Amino acid sequence: MRRRSSLPLLLLSLTLACDKASPATRPPGDPPGPPGPKAADTAKPPAGPQRKILLRNARVMTAAGEVLERGDLLIDGDRIAAVGASLTAPADATVIDLTGKTLTPGIIDTHSHIGVYAAPGLTGHNDGNEAIAPNTAGVRSADAYFPQDPQIDHARAGGVTTMQILPGSANLFGGRSVTVRLLPDIRYVDDARFPGAPDGLKMACGENPKRVYGQKSGPSTRMGNVAGYRDAFQKAREYQRNWDKYRRDHAKWMVEKDQPPPEPEPGGPPARAGKKLDEPQPPAQDLALETLSGVLRGEILVHNHCYRADEMALMLKLADSFGFRIRSFHHANEAYKIADRLAAAGTSASVWADWWGFKAEAFDGIRENAALLTQAGARAIIHSDSPIGIQRLNQEAAKAMYAGRRIGIDIPDDMALKWITLHPAWALGIDEQTGSLEPGKFADLVVWSGTPFSVYSVAEQVFIAGDQVYVRGKVEPHADFDLGYRPAGVP
Repeated sequence: MRRRSSLPLLLLSLTLACDKASPATRPPGDPPGPPGPKAADTAKPPAGPQRKILLRNARVMTAAGEVLERGDLLIDGDRIAAVGASLTAPADATVIDLTGKTLTPGIIDTHSHIGVYAAPGLTGHNDGNEAIAPNTAGVRSADAYFPQDPQIDHARAGGVTTMQILPGSANLFGGRSVTVRLLPDIRYVDDARFPGAPDGLKMACGENPKRVYGQKSGPSTRMGNVAGYRDAFQKAREYQRNWDKYRRDHAKWMVEKDQPPPEPEPGGPPARAGKKLDEPQPPAQDLALETLSGVLRGEILVHNHCYRADEMALMLKLADSFGFRIRSFHHANEAYKIADRLAAAGTSASVWADWWGFKAEAFDGIRENAALLTQAGARAIIHSDSPIGIQRLNQEAAKAMYAGRRIGIDIPDDMALKWITLHPAWALGIDEQTGSLEPGKFADLVVWSGTPFSVYSVAEQVFIAGDQVYVRGKVEPHADFDLGYRPAGVP
């Protein structure tokens, strides 16, 4: 095998990087103003394959409350057409026999920095955190995402089909996240975006903002952290009021500006010419406040790095005071202490199976965290925050499942599967499109050699939107510096 030159791909990437996206369109009559939070998500997703595939005789774990010990699944184009036992194969369908295999939804990771901390781990690839101020809500991880990061290939080989790319946790407000599919051969972030997925906002509590800014302009305490959140959201509320007033004034001006002067009364003085109305001028646009305003409107989902139970409870109260909801607490080592409050608030917790103790706020973790959250009725999620951990999220879910069973909490296999499929889909606002094997959803699937909760099982096939994007043993390296690549003749 000849070693491929990366120069053509590099030149093509540079050419594509110079392309300018077409401006977002506005409804007729909508006054000028800052783009909505989804303005960057207008790119069309890649077209799915126009074919039918029948996956037959697998153990089908739907993550929708049903496990078929011997079932079939029909893919039609990019969607799931049917799930059941002994489905009839359409005349034009390709039939794949999966006897002895397990079929599940694709794994979804709510917390990844792949692509913004790309491999190899060079300083020049550190694009995941704009750590210049406590509030950098105006930056977007999509603007730094490198879709040719070889870590994407490894995650896909672990059964991951979707991941949220977050900014880092140095800031009170780190910026907007982007949700991407793990499609191969992607050259531009918009081609990887999960269609219709809302933006997220990365926030961070506790030690990180204190450590990064404590010797600078602050905050240097948890009090300072919370004061920073309140100040920012209060400014966003005022910003939103100013824009709402401008839109009302502009709408009124549109109605009144061309109205003719009133008719003179009979026998009265002639009517005077109407006074020309000046067009209202919009307020100054602020990208950080526009992001926070999107949170207040419920259009941007909050993902909050937070370890301690007391801080999570405080953030729930703060969010309620400004009228928004926190979609998921991330890491959340002490979530089990307030599982009832998380369930009542409808806030999920993206946790690890057994990673804690690496700093003061992370010391009180337990392996039963996810199980106790589930027992209380909260949405538990197993996340990675690691380019290595993302390759084994099925095993991480298994560890958390068995930890719960050991203390007497009944965690069915289907529930543990939801921790890495349906629940993260909900946290990212895409659960109506993916996360479970149900007709009408995208055909995001993994074929496992056995149960996904065994260390001996591997992902043999991965489908994204009906397209087979991975087959074990038939992987073409996408980067010369991939650690798994060996030129011909090299042992």
